[in-house]
Amino acid sequence: MITDLLRTERLYLRKMTEADSPCLFNIWSNPDVTKFMNIENFSDENQAKEMIDFLNELSAQNKAMRYTIIEAKTNQIIGSCGFNTLDYENIKAEIGYDLDSTFWGLGYGTEAVSCLLEYAFEHLNFIRIEAKVEPENLNSIRVLQKLGFTFEGTLRKSQKSKDRFIDLNIYSKLKTD
Repeated sequence: MITDLLRTERLYLRKMTEADSPCLFNIWSNPDVTKFMNIENFSDENQAKEMIDFLNELSAQNKAMRYTIIEAKTNQIIGSCGFNTLDYENIKAEIGYDLDSTFWGLGYGTEAVSCLLEYAFEHLNFIRIEAKVEPENLNSIRVLQKLGFTFEGTLRKSQKSKDRFIDLNIYSKLKTD
């Protein structure tokens, strides 16, 4: 079973709960945040509740795990991150992350993803972590580059997002990197 709580120097990563919905709604309703996410920006807090319920159902099935990112010193919810897929057969996972735009550029994304990597490699004994990123999402690409991910290529028109087919760059990090 995957842990419900991870800690870093400045952050807590805690399994999402429905009580997080007001804060996560504020983040997921910001078009700057959702620009590169496979969701439209939310217009109603119930959408956040439904998303949390959906993600927690995937977690209950041991298929994924999403954490709420909390700034430790203020106890403020600043985003979410986690394992979009957990593939135990192939001992790998795909990660995803989003931050409130007021916290961009402060290293929180890098810190949260670094924590996910450490947990995946050291506790889950995974050998590969993947991230799929739209080529225009330069902030996300910088996070992955800082953490030593390798660009493997572009999956052309590989996913339908917001009524259009998009390219996705695939990045990976191996336990042996």
